[in-house]
Amino acid sequence: MEKINISEIFGSMVFNDEVMKSKLPKDIYKSLHYTIKNGTDLDITVANVVANAMKDWAIEKGATHYTHWFQPMTGITAEKHDSFMSPQKDGKVIMEFSGKELIKGEPDASSFPSGGLRATFEARGYTAWDPTSYAFIKDDSLCIPTVFCSYGGDLLDKKTPLLRSMDVVSAQAIRILRLFGYNDVIRVNATVGPEQEYFLIDRELFNKRRDLFFTGRTLFGAKPPKGQELDDHYFGAIRPRVMKFMEELNIELWKLGVYANTEHNEAAPSQHELAPVYTTANVATDHNQLTMEIMKKVAERNGLACLLHEKPFEGVNGSGKHNNWSLSTASGINLFDPGKEPQNNNMFLLFLCAVIKAVDEHQDLLRVTVAGAGNDHRLGAAEAPPAIVSMFLGDDLTSVLEAIESGKAYDKVKAQKMKTGVNVLPDFQKDTTDRNRTSPFAFTGNKFEFRMLGSSFSISDPNIVLNTIVADVLSEFADRLEKADNFEKELKSLMKETIKKHKRIIFNGNNYSDEWTKEAEKRGLLNLRTTVDAIPHFINKKNIQLFAKNGIFSEIEMRSRYEIMLENYCKVLNIEVLTMLEIVRRSIMPAATAYSKQLSETAAVQKSLGIDVSDSAEIELAKRISMLNTQLYNKANQLEDALSSVNSEQDFLSRAEGFRDNIVVKMKDLRCVADCLETIVAKEYWPFPTYEELLFSV
Repeated sequence: MEKINISEIFGSMVFNDEVMKSKLPKDIYKSLHYTIKNGTDLDITVANVVANAMKDWAIEKGATHYTHWFQPMTGITAEKHDSFMSPQKDGKVIMEFSGKELIKGEPDASSFPSGGLRATFEARGYTAWDPTSYAFIKDDSLCIPTVFCSYGGDLLDKKTPLLRSMDVVSAQAIRILRLFGYNDVIRVNATVGPEQEYFLIDRELFNKRRDLFFTGRTLFGAKPPKGQELDDHYFGAIRPRVMKFMEELNIELWKLGVYANTEHNEAAPSQHELAPVYTTANVATDHNQLTMEIMKKVAERNGLACLLHEKPFEGVNGSGKHNNWSLSTASGINLFDPGKEPQNNNMFLLFLCAVIKAVDEHQDLLRVTVAGAGNDHRLGAAEAPPAIVSMFLGDDLTSVLEAIESGKAYDKVKAQKMKTGVNVLPDFQKDTTDRNRTSPFAFTGNKFEFRMLGSSFSISDPNIVLNTIVADVLSEFADRLEKADNFEKELKSLMKETIKKHKRIIFNGNNYSDEWTKEAEKRGLLNLRTTVDAIPHFINKKNIQLFAKNGIFSEIEMRSRYEIMLENYCKVLNIEVLTMLEIVRRSIMPAATAYSKQLSETAAVQKSLGIDVSDSAEIELAKRISMLNTQLYNKANQLEDALSSVNSEQDFLSRAEGFRDNIVVKMKDLRCVADCLETIVAKEYWPFPTYEELLFSV
């Protein structure tokens, strides 16, 4: 590959601040910049000038169409393309794009998930430009990031509530900052950096697996002789084919202004990770959606398939997405930076206490944001955090909080030098606290790492919740402190009370252990093991009040999302069951029958030669295959009957409970028999690629 000038290509397909400054008149640029920075309304005259400049720039870059790029409740992105061409009377065309077309679009809203908010005949929906997220060019189309709502104004997307939550947490954080003398702060940004895990497998093999093709995961597959038990893949040398993919992916992402920064092999064979640099939550969400889309496209161009399912292969680690979240002022002050002496940094400690209280009071909401049929295979499986939400702060910060609660002097943990014992190697300062990869919500120096997300998830939901719950607590803190006669005294009292009441959420030990499950129960922490256990908590009275109070969701919007989540869970499993039944009946059973027939014919030839075959390997193996095939047939019928029964339930929750309690169990039973057959049917008879081929072929 020829040398790439990163500084030249980075952001080259983005209508970013630098482009706007060069393409727009000074007064228009200034007005637009003020809107972006302060979240004010955009004047239509400004929009018209911006639209024309955006159109000219896009055409220079080869774009022929534009689209309002939005994020409906499907969890992926959507786009409807319109040409810049405008027909003229003389039969020619001119290229036009107005401020009205920039600001508003009208896609069909009836075909997207709405949870009952829209009927099929109520089709009109609106998209509205989000000027805080730069427009970009993808596939020769100008993509304009937008929000999406119904004709009645109800939210149908994941972007609008995220933007609302960002405004709310900014407003409440500023109130706290004012109390500490930061009077010039006009905006606090929620910043996010999502680490994205994924699998790469050979495209030709992928196309031969109908389960991967339809569901994103393998519904069958016996464990190969070698998996990840030797720990030889994590951070290992990247194979040439994968490196070529990563290089091309980086270039495509850099063109779109995505700060793709770190790449490496993950724990399982064929598993990898990409991590970006942090940016504001809404831009990070856009970038992560783009990253997942472009990963799939670049993989296909390289003869690969990119798998983003949370558990594409049984028996090896699944894929997650670590959501690194923090709060920073517009000038770059990180509000979760403890400084060199955290015990004396009262502003940091107050913000820390706000997060502790928020996470403890809203464990259920955080758990709901990572609930999904795919993630049920990961959480609590010693490869991802458990379904119990807890916080890791490390020994040093925990000691600081204990000192505040007890009123005793803080005994500072002394930093130690790491001595290598080799003269030529430098000694270096150890951190005062280790990391904890088993924790669902860990403080990692100047941010919080929420580790429970599944790899295919949109990061909007957890960040909506994080912003809202922390904003709500900050509002409560500000109400109290603003009225205080003695600020310092009230501050210490507030922090002490908060730590004492909510310290149960702090756990620095092994979250994988059985002991922690028992301890968490004693502490009164929630253990919502499955998606169906978690989702009903979303519409608890306290949560409806929380979102309504902060202007994030109305009650009807929350109930619609509740229905969408349950319906999606049922649909995912329904597709998996139908796929399993098709594969069993049309591929696995015929393969087993064919091999059994070949064994029987071999035994018949042996018998004709006078060989006693009554207890021969061929006869015994044929008997075993026949027995398993019969079991497979019966279990497939039982699964089909159970699916019919569950789908007859009209209530979404009852149907979802039926899938969880009945269907999932029968799916596992069916798979167990099929995987057993795979281990004894000759390879040339097995109808699709095995785990060995899928995981070790790239």
